[in-house]
Amino acid sequence: MFLQVNNLNKHFQTKSGTLVVLKDINMEIEQGEFICAIGASGSGKSTLLRQIAGLDSPTTGEVRIDGKRITSPGPDRGMVFQHYTLYPWMNVQENTEFGLKLQGVPKKERREQASYYLSVVGLSRFGTLLPKELSGGMKQRVAIARALASEPKVLLMDEPFGALDIHTRESMHEFMLELWQRTGITVFMITHDVEEAVFLSNRIYALGTRPGTVRQEITINLPDRNPTIKRHATFHDYRDELMNLLRQHGKEAFAV
Repeated sequence: MFLQVNNLNKHFQTKSGTLVVLKDINMEIEQGEFICAIGASGSGKSTLLRQIAGLDSPTTGEVRIDGKRITSPGPDRGMVFQHYTLYPWMNVQENTEFGLKLQGVPKKERREQASYYLSVVGLSRFGTLLPKELSGGMKQRVAIARALASEPKVLLMDEPFGALDIHTRESMHEFMLELWQRTGITVFMITHDVEEAVFLSNRIYALGTRPGTVRQEITINLPDRNPTIKRHATFHDYRDELMNLLRQHGKEAFAV
């Protein structure tokens, strides 16, 4: 397996005692897959992503990428957040180059590499603009280009389209699917949007709450990947299955 989460548990100490956020998480992801983890608030989605990114350490268990145990952030993982995290005083080109600059990549090389990924996300003509001059969707494309510019093994996405309006979000779904098919990069994305997860992913890990656990793994087999598929009966079946699953887990959580 390319990305493995093995028996991962995460606890926090509070005034009221030990808070178990993640319990016995196991995941196996092949290279080139697009995987979504979905769950309601309190399922530990963002905490899980932080473990994979190396921004936090598990209480017990481990994360491995390409056989290497993750203990800290690294260039093998690109990160895209819900809020664009662009530097407002840097233009699009400079923002895209920033990670490469931190890695000590020479100026000419980083400019060429960043320019290439700006072309991949369709923003070649906007390199001199500042973030304030961009739409929300364009800002998120810059954030994705910046993450891709370091050529990571895995692209980690933390509800990357949650702050966008519905029309821009649907446009970004199509863009993301095309980008993934074009680059073949491994993507691990967390979301609370059921339709988003079904449309984009190969497989979905549905997380329960209190604590966050993997309740079910669902493989998505759609006859096609285009916007019209959302009207297809198969798409509705997957959506309804997930909605019922999450609704049931929510009732169990509140019953505790």
